[in-house]
Amino acid sequence: MHEQIKRMDKKEIELPETEFVWDIESRLFQSLVVRCLSKIEGVGLLEGNLVDALLGRDASDRVKGISVEQDEKLHSIRMKIEINVRYGVSIPDKAEEVQAKVAEEVSLFTGLHVAAVHVVFKNLIPSKQSIEEMVSTED
Repeated sequence: MHEQIKRMDKKEIELPETEFVWDIESRLFQSLVVRCLSKIEGVGLLEGNLVDALLGRDASDRVKGISVEQDEKLHSIRMKIEINVRYGVSIPDKAEEVQAKVAEEVSLFTGLHVAAVHVVFKNLIPSKQSIEEMVSTED
């Protein structure tokens, strides 16, 4: 049998095409977004804090407020990020900063096209000054 293979013309042997498949779980995208948000001043996750999420202290399988849809055919992703913003921060400027940083980091890290980054501002994070003002008016 081995001799027959040696005498065969290599053009006659058809090897099946190999399909290489790899997947990225949504949790990885969520972790990337959390890391991006940790580098941006004036924003925060919906619950808990960025440090807890970065250290994996959140027991749930999903980071609250970060959802990801993958399109395998187009090799792209769409993300929706729900965050809180510090009082006094320009929302349009902060949205642009978040979108640009998230799209860049996710694209570089995964090689996928980021088709959309939808940022939803859910609540205000009081500034330190406004907290001090609230405490002093209660006295």
